[in-house]
Order: sequence, then structure tokens, then C-alpha cells
Amino acid sequence: MKFFYTLLSMLFLSIPQFMVAQAPKEVFIKAGKLFDSAKGVLVSNQVIQVKGNVIENVGSNLTIPQGAEVIDLSAYTVLPGLIDAHVHLLYLESLKSDLSTEGIKAVVMEGDALRALRASARAKTFLEAGITTVKDLGNSGQFLDVALKRAINEGAVVGPRMFVSGPILSSEGGQFPGVLHKHKHLASEEYRIIKGKEDAINAVRENITYGADIIKICSNNTPNNTSLTIDEMKAIVNMAHRYGKKVTAHATDNEAVWEAVMAGVDGIEHGYEVADSTLKLMASKGIPLVPTDASKKIMAKYLEAQDFQGNKEETIKGILADQHDRLSRAIQHGVTIVAGSDMYINMEEPQGNAAKSVLVSYHEAGMKPLEILKAATINSAKFMGLENRLGVLKKGAWADIIAVKGDVEANFPETIFNVVFVMKNGKKYVGE
Repeated sequence: MKFFYTLLSMLFLSIPQFMVAQAPKEVFIKAGKLFDSAKGVLVSNQVIQVKGNVIENVGSNLTIPQGAEVIDLSAYTVLPGLIDAHVHLLYLESLKSDLSTEGIKAVVMEGDALRALRASARAKTFLEAGITTVKDLGNSGQFLDVALKRAINEGAVVGPRMFVSGPILSSEGGQFPGVLHKHKHLASEEYRIIKGKEDAINAVRENITYGADIIKICSNNTPNNTSLTIDEMKAIVNMAHRYGKKVTAHATDNEAVWEAVMAGVDGIEHGYEVADSTLKLMASKGIPLVPTDASKKIMAKYLEAQDFQGNKEETIKGILADQHDRLSRAIQHGVTIVAGSDMYINMEEPQGNAAKSVLVSYHEAGMKPLEILKAATINSAKFMGLENRLGVLKKGAWADIIAVKGDVEANFPETIFNVVFVMKNGKKYVGE
């Protein structure tokens, strides 16, 4: 026995130094201004101490040890990594196309391998734009979002932290309008088609089993004209909650929003047409709204590509007025706003950059810059139950940190695009 322990000691001493466990690396980041998302304020002259992938401390009087690695961002505004709460990384639609054409092409012509490869390139643009976390909500084939998330977590692909839904739970036809009955199986390649309460329950089990973090449903499945029943949605919500998963609902008109809320969903996506009474109900139940709105610039580009023959200026003005009215009423009634882009159209620029145009749309609607930043950070983190880990710069949070050049309060639309530094999980991706 003594010989064994002696041999073990000799082996340990012979192990090269690089193989011995090292303490997590410490980095100190100097921030000129820092956004405290919990309080919704900017504070000056802060230092962030990062240890490994976690924020160890934040303060104005931190002692920086001699020889420590220091990242000087004192000329910039430092923010928590942004969160886009509504993306479709596995799907991209041409400016001149439509959901059925592009969706079916993705299933029968693009295929899983090519979709995943293209999505990995898209994912990188989100991270480089300062979006360090996304909620990917379907249109991703049969769990390709789960595969992409896994590849990012393993380091095989560069991209944001992902929370994924797997296939969207929908009524007949999914969101592929105009498909002939004999080809209806194509919708099942992209959506989980629900056929009654018992099937709805099993669909939740399937998605959770194969890797979903959240359940996405179509309360109404626009542009098709059918919907899930309240009883089907209730069954989905009850089963998802049983396993600790939240349910968020695609709902574009007031009836769809109201039925989803009555069924007990945890979030509403879009809500383009919604009555004050429904907004009040959402506020009373603490159900947030993800307004996937278009900025004036994005709307103009889209109509131009469509070769729109009407009065573009008046059309844009009318659409934006409706968006702005709905968002203002939601805020007035106390509904929590969570930022989500739904940027699935190819705007002929990096997708992550285009996705941030939703933040500009909120600004055009009259939201204050710091409220917009809350919607893109801590509000989204709270929805996921991760407000101590994501969307905040405080002790114990994951080290998702970005910096922008400019004045976010005085010149938000330009500053939010001027990203000079990105760190995710303690690793630098943009900036020296």
C-alpha cells in the first residue's frame, strides 16, 4: 500500500503544469457609464470584476490587483448583453416572397443540414450585434433549434445563448396558407399539428423530451384562419407548467390574445390588434407583451421590395400609427414590454443588426431609451426566471456584457447600433 501511494505522488508531481486545474481567470472592466437594468438608470465610473464566466463584483471603489487584465471601456456605455425574445434563426424569408413558399422550400429543398449551417452563420451576426441571448420560437424544422443551441453550448458554433421552443404547436395547416390537402403533411414537417386535448398534452411531452426550453403555440395561426381552442390551450399550459416550462402564444388579433390569456399562457407574441380590456387583463395577470414591430426604415424597405403601387408614405404612416397606439396603450395599462424582433425577413444586412431595428421602432413609438433597454434585458430575463443571471450587471450574473459608443439617452437610434465590445459568458467576441 505504501508503494502505491508513493507511486501516485510521483505521478502527480510529473503532471505538466498546464494540466493542473487553474483558478478561473479574473478580468476588470472599467465602464464610463453602466446601465443598471434593475433600477433603470445609468451610473458612472463603475468597475466590473469578472471571474471565469460570472460577474464577481460591480462598484466604483473596487481594487484592481497589480498586473490584472483590465479592459478599459471608460469612453463607452456598458450594458448587459441584449436579449431578443423572438427570433427564428433557422428560417429566412426573401423580401419578395411569403411564408408558404419559403417555409415549404426550407422543408423540401433546403433541408436540415443546409438550414443548420446557414443558421449558424446567422447566429454569429446576432452575437456580434450585442445580442447575447435569444429566444428561438420555431420555424426550425424538427428540433434543429435544439441542435444549434447544443452546437453553440459546445463551442462548435459561435452564437448567442439560446432558449428554444422546438416545433410550434398549431391547429391544422400551421402557418402555410394555400397548401393543397394532399400536401398537408408538409406543415407537419415544420409545426406540431394539434388534434384535440389529449394530443395537445402529448405534444408538450414530445417537445420537452426532445429539448424544448419553452412551449410556443399559435392561438390563431395567421396567415391561416383557424385556431386552437381554449380547452386545447389550457391543456398545453397545464402540462407545460407541470414540467416547469412556460408557454408563449402567437396571437395577432384581440380574440386570439384574449383566448390565450384566459387559457393561462405566460406571454403574448405580436398582439397587433388588442383591446384595452384585454390589455388590462394581461396586466392584472402579469402577462408580458412581445411587440414585434417594424421601424419606419424597415417598413419602407419592405414596401419598396414588394413594388407597392399605393401611397407608400401614407401607408407607412398608417401602419406605424397603429403599432405606436397599441404599444402606448399597453404601457399605459401596465403591461410589461419584452423586446423581440421576429426578424425572419432578409433585409440584406446582417440579421442581428436588422433585428435591433425593433428597438428603434419602440423609440419611434415614444418609449424612453432606458425603458427600451429594460425591455431588451431584465424584462426578458424575468420572463425566463433568470433575472439574477441574465439581463443584469451584478454579482452572480453571467458575464454577458456589451459596450456601445455614443449617448444612449440623447441619440438612441444610432448609439444602439454602434457596438464596440461584446462578451458572452466571460469570453470576448468583439473588441480588443
